[in-house]
Amino acid sequence: MLRMTRWLIVVFLVAGIAPALAATRALPPAVLAALDRAKVPREALVAVVQDVQSASPRLSWQAERPVNPASLMKLVTTDAALELLGPAWTWTTPVWLAGPVNEGVLDGHLAIRGSGDPKLVMERVWLMLRRVQQLGVREIRGDIVIDRSLFQAAEQNPGDFDGEALRPHNVQADALLMNYRSVLMTFTPDPARGIATVAVDPPLAGVQADATVPLTDAPCEDWRGALKGEFTDPARLRFAGGYAAACGERQWPLAYVDPRSYNERLLRGLWREMGGTLHGTVREGAAPATPPSFVLTSPPLAEVIRDINKFSNNAMAQQLFLTLAATQRGTGSVEHARDVLHEWLSARFGVLAQGTVIDNGSGLSRHGRTTAGLLARLLHAAWASPSMPELVSSLPLIGVDGTMVRTKGVPGRAHLKSGSLRDVSGLAGYVLSHSGRRYVMVGIVNHPNAGAARPALEALVQWAANDGGTAAP
Repeated sequence: MLRMTRWLIVVFLVAGIAPALAATRALPPAVLAALDRAKVPREALVAVVQDVQSASPRLSWQAERPVNPASLMKLVTTDAALELLGPAWTWTTPVWLAGPVNEGVLDGHLAIRGSGDPKLVMERVWLMLRRVQQLGVREIRGDIVIDRSLFQAAEQNPGDFDGEALRPHNVQADALLMNYRSVLMTFTPDPARGIATVAVDPPLAGVQADATVPLTDAPCEDWRGALKGEFTDPARLRFAGGYAAACGERQWPLAYVDPRSYNERLLRGLWREMGGTLHGTVREGAAPATPPSFVLTSPPLAEVIRDINKFSNNAMAQQLFLTLAATQRGTGSVEHARDVLHEWLSARFGVLAQGTVIDNGSGLSRHGRTTAGLLARLLHAAWASPSMPELVSSLPLIGVDGTMVRTKGVPGRAHLKSGSLRDVSGLAGYVLSHSGRRYVMVGIVNHPNAGAARPALEALVQWAANDGGTAAP
């Protein structure tokens, strides 16, 4: 009788557990329908949905299969940085006046050593040079010496990844990455004169740009293509086409065609625009071993990762990636950065981290691999970590800002990082359900039609928002 009772208990337990296990392994009908419409097989999707207060997932689909996560890899880089460096971490760029200053003349060199600051944008470079002038310098008799030795990143052609060398997302990492080695062109229509004015920032020494382009009556469609820009000459930005008046004012960010000369042109151009004189050159060299005259301090890491995750900034993510190597290993090499992240993942998540392939920390890679299970576990652990508010607030709000501003769903109810490449589409983050529960959600599609499968990921977000129920009408 006792054996029979135990057998019945086991039967009832199995009967109760089996439906629950089946539920975690079945994709919601709305997700399946969206995959069918996109002509993407369900095997191309990996997914996890898990309550942040639960130890087991609500839904788990191929969670252990390694896939290319695209920009979702930034979640690994930024979460590791928050733990290893802390949200208040800052980059400091030291500057030396290497010589005496008399009557506005620096009789020596101005030296700048890069620390990997991901946000050394034009305005902050201007503030650095302004500080030099506040110390009494108007004329530099020597050179401007830039020290880029902290990072040991191999020089690559920015167009190697996708053939788009002039796209800012392809800018390579550098210990002294000034203004992302980019220019920003602003086109402003002037109907009275039949032209659009062209403003270019920052001022680069030796670079000229067309000041105006003709206005056209064309609709505002492929306005960049209509301008017929010619940017292969490092000394000239030309436009052979026109600009549609219907576009209003637009901006076009562009990676500079000759990245190696960018810092020199920027420093010379800004210094001259500020009324300064430079007799020497801008050259690479070692910074002095003495204490600096002053340091330029970056915004804190918590602010930097907002830019990285909200706008999926690849250049900033790779700067942070190499910074982890420099701070934890002493040298900012790609190999050391990979080691740091692998060790961090293994220490925190054990066997779940096996099979993860880390390339450059940004996800702009064909080789990166991880699992939905690992990303879900990372997000689940991050929810209970001291830096949870900083990580969550760095993620785009669905339908509100960043890369999620045009994503369908209830606006503001999900903080989600997006990831996309030619054959990858992914979403990962946190979803607030209508019942008030918070869910970790990870969904990644690897398939030639991955872009068309984005509605399937949106349906998964909606399923989580409805606590695993039918979508609201």
